[in-house]
Order: sequence, then structure tokens, then C-alpha cells
Amino acid sequence: MLQTADPRNSSTVTEFILVGFEQSSPSTRALLFTLFLALYSLAMAMNGLILFITWTDPRLHSPMYFFLGHLSFLDICFITTTIPQMLVHLVTKNHTVSFASCMTQMYLVFLVGVAECILLAFMAYDRYVAICHPLNYAQIMSQKVCVRLVCSSWVFGMVNGIFLEYMSFRNPFCKDNHIENFFCEAPIVIALSCGDLKFSLKLIFVDAIVVLLSPMVLIVTSYARILASILRRASSSGRGKTFSTCASHLTVVVFLYTSAMFSYMNPRSTHGPDKDKPFSLLYTIIMPMCNPVIYSFRNKEMKGAMGRALGRGSLARAASIQKESIWRSFLKGK
Repeated sequence: MLQTADPRNSSTVTEFILVGFEQSSPSTRALLFTLFLALYSLAMAMNGLILFITWTDPRLHSPMYFFLGHLSFLDICFITTTIPQMLVHLVTKNHTVSFASCMTQMYLVFLVGVAECILLAFMAYDRYVAICHPLNYAQIMSQKVCVRLVCSSWVFGMVNGIFLEYMSFRNPFCKDNHIENFFCEAPIVIALSCGDLKFSLKLIFVDAIVVLLSPMVLIVTSYARILASILRRASSSGRGKTFSTCASHLTVVVFLYTSAMFSYMNPRSTHGPDKDKPFSLLYTIIMPMCNPVIYSFRNKEMKGAMGRALGRGSLARAASIQKESIWRSFLKGK
């Protein structure tokens, strides 16, 4: 909705319209709804399972799984801030969101997204210490240090989110209120505001360098040193396994960081609905679904923990059925 702000025919935006996939045909929207609902459910189930196992299995109470549990929690938060709303808009005609809702969603995306970028860097550092400095690993990555690292990623996400939120909404909105995406993404929202847009976009660009490039440099450096250490001392089979693990981890990092860089570090002239939405989908739903597969499900200890969890569930169900059968027999005897 546009409300008149002054007699000079200017207007102020009080709500936004998320265009998303509005221009697609009904059959295409139905197909997208089914696809995204399946991906969302799968991502929630996989990350929820990892979160449950890492918190309940005492054999996984180590720094690596501590970080994996928090990564899964961040992924659950990340997809929940954007995908449910998109699913609703795929089956309804009303794509309007209030100004406050847009601000809240954008802040949560900033908070969780930045925290995940920082956490991935800490996870890479954890693997570097474990492989390159195994004798000092317990001392360097103590429980206190791990908790501080996770808390610092959350705090940095909160503080950085406040800064980015301010830069996104510091100017009044008096232009078109149509957002050419399925959620409130900062560069697109800023483009709808009045005033000095270049200043806001430049500061977001500088912030993206700190938030995206700095952790990425740490990640690449950590894995480069891991590979160098493995090449010096591992057998050919050990090298192949390490190369496979590092390559899969780096693939996740490259996809996540490059998609975020395209959204927040590219000039707005290079953007467009056909370019923005695929990259947005990549880091909002595809990456949270891939993280459990890459970081956890290929891990033997995690597979064992899942087997034990499922085994406990099967035994519990069998015991319940047995008790129910005994109880029925007892009632029939009476």
C-alpha cells in the first residue's frame, strides 16, 4: 500500500508485495509448491535428526559434532524464515507483507546467514587443528573454546544484522513496493527506497567483504594446510579419502559463498528476477538440505549413531507392541 506523505504527490510504502513466482502459470506454481515442500520437509527432517543425535548420543560429544549440531540448528532457522512464506504465496493470491514483517524477516536472514558463515569458518579451523595438530587438539579446542566460538558467531550475526537492517531501512520508501523475489532481500529492498542508495549499497558491499571473504579465506587456508599435511604423511587410500572429504566440504562452501556474494556484492545493474531467484534458492533451501549430506551422512560415526537411534526406536516400538499384546491377553483371560 502507498500512503500519501505530502502534497507533492510523493508517497510512502507501508507494505510490500513479494512477486516471487506470481507470473508463473497455476500448473507451474503447483509443481513448484510440491517440489519446495518436499525439499523443505527433507531439509527439516535431516537437520532435525542430526540435531537430535548430536545432543543425545554421548559418543558424539566432541567439538566436531558440537559444531555440526549448531550448523543443523542454523539451517533449520534459515529455511524456516523464508520457505514457509514462499509456500503460502505459491497457493494464494495475496502476496502482501507488512513493513514490519519484511524488516523482521530480513533481520532473521541476516542474523542466521552471517552466523552460519562464521560457524563454517570455525568448523574448518576445527578440522585443521584435529588433523594438523592432533596432540594439542583437546587443549586447543576445549569445551570452553567451542562454546565461545559458537556464541561469537551468534553475537556477530546479531550485531551485523542490526547494522545491515539499519542500512536497508535508513531511507524512506516512496517508489514501487514490488519486491522481485520470494522474500525480502536487502539489495532489492534498498533499490525501492529514496535518497542516497549508493551509500547504503557501498556499506553493504564492504560488510559483505568482511562477512563473506574473510571466513572464506580462513576456510580455504585451513583445507589447504590439511591437504598439505595429508600429502606428506598419508597413504594413497588415506589421501583419496581426505581429498574426497575436503572437496565435498569446499563445494558446499563455494556454492554458499558465491551465491551470497552474487546477491550482496554485485552491482544492482547486473541483477534481475531471473538471476536473483536461482541464487536466492541456492542459499536458502538447497544449501541447508545439502549440508547434512556433505558434513554428516557420509561420516561413519554419524551413520553409527543414526543406526543406534533407529535401533532404540525399533526396540521401543517392539516393547510397546509386546506390552500391548500381554495386556490384551490379560483382559481376555479376565
